[in-house]
Amino acid sequence: MSKNVVVIGGGLAGSECALQLAERGVSVTLVEQRPVASTAAHHTDGFAELVCSNSLKSMRHDSAAGLLKEELDKMGSRLIRLAKESAVPAGGALAVDRERFSALVGRAIVESPNITVERRVVEEIPEGPCIIAAGPLCGDALFSSIAERVGGDSLSFYDAAAPIVDAESLDRDVVFSQSRYDEQGRGDYLNCPMSREEYESFYDELISAKRVVSKEFEQSDLFSACQPVEEVARTGRDSLRFGALKPVGLTYPRSGRRPWAAVQLRAENADLTAYNLVGFQTNLTWGEQKRVFRMIPGLENAEFFRYGVMHRNSFVDSPRVLDHTFRIPGTQTRLAGQITGTEGYTEAIASGLLAALNTYADITGIEEVDLPRTGALGSLVAYATNPETKPYQPMHVNFGLIPPLEGGRLKKRERYQAYADRAAVDLDGYLGSRRDLFETCR
Repeated sequence: MSKNVVVIGGGLAGSECALQLAERGVSVTLVEQRPVASTAAHHTDGFAELVCSNSLKSMRHDSAAGLLKEELDKMGSRLIRLAKESAVPAGGALAVDRERFSALVGRAIVESPNITVERRVVEEIPEGPCIIAAGPLCGDALFSSIAERVGGDSLSFYDAAAPIVDAESLDRDVVFSQSRYDEQGRGDYLNCPMSREEYESFYDELISAKRVVSKEFEQSDLFSACQPVEEVARTGRDSLRFGALKPVGLTYPRSGRRPWAAVQLRAENADLTAYNLVGFQTNLTWGEQKRVFRMIPGLENAEFFRYGVMHRNSFVDSPRVLDHTFRIPGTQTRLAGQITGTEGYTEAIASGLLAALNTYADITGIEEVDLPRTGALGSLVAYATNPETKPYQPMHVNFGLIPPLEGGRLKKRERYQAYADRAAVDLDGYLGSRRDLFETCR
């Protein structure tokens, strides 16, 4: 197949998109601006770099995040498979060694005979078939070009990343290994226990610490899943203790009792040499991060491989400016990834996969993808492209987007299980009817 498609952006969406098109015989020019130009959040020039957490969330069938991964597996996602190859212990979640994951994705791209990589800055939407997966940190010139083309309002919100600490600098006499409700010493997480006095002192210093972006944020400014820890703390003295620092299911070995609060650390890599502070996305200055976070028991001498950062993300008003396939109407250009407002790592991968499938459908003249509305991905696409979605804000997959079940009322866990079971059956039926798309490269 000689048709060439330009994919702009080598993140999760762009990488998945390029690999999917290449597997189907399409010639792809993958354009990535790094290292020619970087962003406030990136640290490398690697493909599919995870700039915030290293977790792709739950693997449970009866969770929306787990269901989405199952759907992507069935649809042949390359990046989900590579994520599993580079997984690190994270309980029931899929977390990756971010360096190994990026390396595996990069190798797959470089070794593909149908992908040509160009390192340059794109300022205008190119002619011909094009997929813009430039991410929420899309360059100003290109985003302006997109905004001019779609004619709709551009929107934005603030996002944040958590710090990463050196495992060697942790006080192992204090920090203990346990996942919630698991036996001590066998968990995938490290825990820093806090007494009531330690928590109260930490809380007071946290909410008064100096921030980088000096403003009082409105709720609409912040993406709810990545709110800075200090902003969460401001909602109430016990907000962290009932949130990211909840001690439920943990037992401190020294006392044999549950701590008042607990900070959890999740492995960053397979060698367990680095850990990130779970739920500690932050807007604090680096100096304040070092001072305040070292108040956490076990982190008194912590060395920071990376401090937390905060950045402004941009996305388009998808329900009003894109069609049901995320195409700019009247053009051969699609958007994919977080720039569309579908928020989250796995959601970005899914968006890239869909962009590839629909662009391939355009090229070959077959029917575009129309996933069942009962599924995780189908319901997210329906939300993000429905003109009735007002106001439009970034959204993860969640069962609140899925049509209700018929019949009697079920308890929450039973309802989620029923949602997932119904979604699996419906997607299997759809994929079986679309062998033109899903068996092309198998």
